[in-house]
Amino acid sequence: MICSSSLHVSGSGTRNSPSPPSSEASDEPVRKIKASPQLNRWSRARTIRSGRKLDRSTSTESLLTKSGSLPVRSQPEIESLLLPMSPPNNKRDSRSSSSDDEKEGNGGGIPIFILSDGTGWTAEHAVNAALGQFDYCLIDGVCPVNTHLFSGIDDVDKLMEIIKQAAKERAMVVYTLAEPSMAQSAKQACQHWGVASNDILGPLTEAIAGHLGVSPSGLSRWAPERQKTPLSEEYFRRIEAVEFTIKQDDGALPRNLDMADIVLTGVSRTGKTPLSIYLAQKGYKVANVPIVMNVDLPKTLFEVNPEKVFALTINPVVLQSIRRARAKTLGLNGELKSNYCDMAYVKEELEYARKIFAQNPVWPVIEVTAKAIEETAVIVLRLYHDRKNRCSMPRISKRY
Repeated sequence: MICSSSLHVSGSGTRNSPSPPSSEASDEPVRKIKASPQLNRWSRARTIRSGRKLDRSTSTESLLTKSGSLPVRSQPEIESLLLPMSPPNNKRDSRSSSSDDEKEGNGGGIPIFILSDGTGWTAEHAVNAALGQFDYCLIDGVCPVNTHLFSGIDDVDKLMEIIKQAAKERAMVVYTLAEPSMAQSAKQACQHWGVASNDILGPLTEAIAGHLGVSPSGLSRWAPERQKTPLSEEYFRRIEAVEFTIKQDDGALPRNLDMADIVLTGVSRTGKTPLSIYLAQKGYKVANVPIVMNVDLPKTLFEVNPEKVFALTINPVVLQSIRRARAKTLGLNGELKSNYCDMAYVKEELEYARKIFAQNPVWPVIEVTAKAIEETAVIVLRLYHDRKNRCSMPRISKRY
């Protein structure tokens, strides 16, 4: 852990070589430098999460000499930041003495540091998507992983500090740094200290720049320079879509169904509301209409353009478990709870909905069992745009 041991900066080498300092330099007094408050806070938080006792008597020492926050560094300046700490010896024997402490500090997991000059949303989701390919060993604890997000990295000092800690913990560094000089500094530091790294944003940005024939701005999404631009039409369109969707939730105001871009229908607890809100945040006006036995559906549902209506269905066993949890939350009891959660009633209601879907063959039927909201949204939007652009469609009666 960052805060569990004191790190010392001993002697600086020459600029021409990153080799360890000489014995004469090592005899000089060790210079201790105060760490940045933000990194100390990160260190304490990670220590507490890992279950390790926080040693308040030992203060973390910075791995860099602070020379001011300079977002852009020249090549000699970057090299001068790299020299104080020599590249780690990659031999396993030289690291065995600290292996127990590192395992304890990492909570028994393999560390991955996620760095970003913005919120870190892009890098974090990219890492999580990649980790999804290793569920077979992550779930069983065969290869546990600890991810640590460092957002708002706005100067090289802070960047070097974190990468040095990654070298100490043998962590992988994944970063999205929009400014080319920052990304280059991260790449050089990782190479210098032998840290495994991956630049998520850089290669894609370069490829798009070459394709468009223009240069990127080098600004993160939340850079102050970008905030000065006026709110776009896209922004107001999304706000309007969210407001519309909230008003149309759960079958409210059925007279406005023709104003919706997308209409969702299905029995209770098939995820209509969360899917509606997710789509609305992307700028689509969504209305959802629940299907309940012995309750007539609004006539406007059958009068709107059927190509914008999407039906949702789910496995009865899964639906029953979801409804039981919902009934417990709402405090339902007696006959109302029995009808809502009873398997015979659930199957009957799903069959009732299936017959309605069969009477409207233009409505695509989407199976939402074991699908995340995002996965269902992808299917809905693909079908929506295929129909809007008159692309070739698969069999209408197919279940998605």
